[in-house]
Amino acid sequence: MTKQQFIEDLQKIYDFLDNQKAKTNELLKFLENEEFAKLTLIEEFAKSLNLQMSSDLRFALVTRLVSLRDDSLVQVLKKLEKNEKEIIQLQEKAYQFVKDYWHEIHTKFIDFIVQNNLLTPFYREIFIGVYNVGLQMSLWQTSWTEHIINGINKELVAKFDGDEAKIMQYLEDEKLFDLGHGSITADRCYSALVKDGENYKSQAYIKAFKKETTEVIDVLEEFVDKLIDIEDEIYNQKWEYVAYIQSLIVAFSENRYDELVSKWADVDRAWMKLKTPIQIGHPLEYYEDHFRKAVALEWDIRVTNPRFAQNDHRVNKIKSAFSKIFSSFEPNENYKKIFDFSFASLDKVQLYVGRPALFFGAELNGLFSAQVVPNDEVVSKEMGKKIFAFSDEILQSSRAKPFLKLSREIFGQELLTKDRMFLFNETASWHQVYDISTIGHEYGHILWCDEETESLMNKTGNYKNIEEFKATTGGLISYLLDESTDELHLKEQVLIDLVKRSVGLISWMEVDEVQPYYCEGLIHLCGLFESAVLAWDDENKKLNIDISNKKFEALKIWYITNYTALAKHYLEKCDATEFLNRYATKKEKYFMPNDEVINSFVKYYFKRYQEIGQELDTEDKKENYIK
Repeated sequence: MTKQQFIEDLQKIYDFLDNQKAKTNELLKFLENEEFAKLTLIEEFAKSLNLQMSSDLRFALVTRLVSLRDDSLVQVLKKLEKNEKEIIQLQEKAYQFVKDYWHEIHTKFIDFIVQNNLLTPFYREIFIGVYNVGLQMSLWQTSWTEHIINGINKELVAKFDGDEAKIMQYLEDEKLFDLGHGSITADRCYSALVKDGENYKSQAYIKAFKKETTEVIDVLEEFVDKLIDIEDEIYNQKWEYVAYIQSLIVAFSENRYDELVSKWADVDRAWMKLKTPIQIGHPLEYYEDHFRKAVALEWDIRVTNPRFAQNDHRVNKIKSAFSKIFSSFEPNENYKKIFDFSFASLDKVQLYVGRPALFFGAELNGLFSAQVVPNDEVVSKEMGKKIFAFSDEILQSSRAKPFLKLSREIFGQELLTKDRMFLFNETASWHQVYDISTIGHEYGHILWCDEETESLMNKTGNYKNIEEFKATTGGLISYLLDESTDELHLKEQVLIDLVKRSVGLISWMEVDEVQPYYCEGLIHLCGLFESAVLAWDDENKKLNIDISNKKFEALKIWYITNYTALAKHYLEKCDATEFLNRYATKKEKYFMPNDEVINSFVKYYFKRYQEIGQELDTEDKKENYIK
């Protein structure tokens, strides 16, 4: 097979994934058009949960299946007055249903590749191997969630009456974090806490989840044995793939918790050497576990869009803005080291624009719109990072999503019409806005950090809760400080996108694993209200939105001022909570804005989200926008 034939096969696979996604998205269309007879699958889903069908529940179940998010489902269950224990049980049952649905889709995808003899025997085996490992990862996810998220973490919250600073202090004092490079406390864990009398001890996954981890290792060993017997005649990366799978076996098999970070760093190193359009994703992120940052059971394969051409467009704008902000600080040797560290990381980024093809385990609870990894800054210093951007997937999903009553009530028809005309008709410009907001966000994660930043700034557990704001604003700043004019025409849409995202994130208030995004939204809202882009009329319960040039310029000044202060905070490696508390404070269970007006708006929006967040807007139709 020639490389050209391989790329043509890759295109067939990419188109198949596109069609597959469109098919799943049809469930949203049936929901929108009230063609309930075609939603027998959703009827089955409700039956499996032993719940009576209602319009709210129907919406929540379609959202859980198609978008993989369960926040709507949790809200519906709360409305049904289910207690915490019942909600956790139903979330697990829903996970099982979703798992079976997507595993079946993944099976059809593998069959399509094998039956049509696509790619080469080596790459067919890559897909089959990832699929087989994935099935085991999805099985393991249940006990992982039960033990860490719904077990130990809830015990810790009860033990310290919900005081997170005390929990973090306890974990540090008792040495219950994994040790990272140079034996300093790591910023993530590949172990779980288990009860030891009245106290706890750390155990590597191979001990804490012996059966599940062993099953994953067995399948990885079969996978690597298969690869050893076949050649990669297209990219000559056979031994890189073999070394990568072997490093995963070593890491999963490691039982000394103080060795885990270094073994997984070797996985990341081996993975960074893989540069083909077919990319495997392994356990990398750690959003779910708020306290110890236990790394989630991710496992997937991503396919790069064959039509995507590598370019330095965004990274050059990021570098320019990054340098401008840095030059505003007084000369400082330590600052300079961190700046140089980040700058060097930017130069080593590998960018992959494509789609997820197979996904398992933790990813059945939500997929990324984009990602920058590895999170191990020691590895990144040596080898850089990979950025994955799933723009085609996000555009397809955004167009498929039904219109919601809550959006109309909060944003008003005028803004929505502008936004929807843009979404359905300006594909090229939409990708440009995605480049600023989402790919810019991933580059933004890289800035102002070195290998110690996270562990030093996370003493009270809020590093992630400012990091997402830092990332999005890094992308925004590259737009706001840009001196060229090639993106000027996007101004209105960049602002609309920001308004919608910042307000929309309020709905995640009670979803612990995405708390960093909720907190990010709160900080953005401070900027939007302070610049008077947004104003809240509490008496009439109306959000006034002003996207004029004057307000945009005021917002631009706010972002430059606050992002510069944030950069300084990072360069000084101060505790993240101090920065977050300038905008929002945790008085009870959740962070809330300090500003009274914003606070009252956030409470109102969340209340309305609970009341009508699952109701469809029947007044506006997609055919009004599709030309």
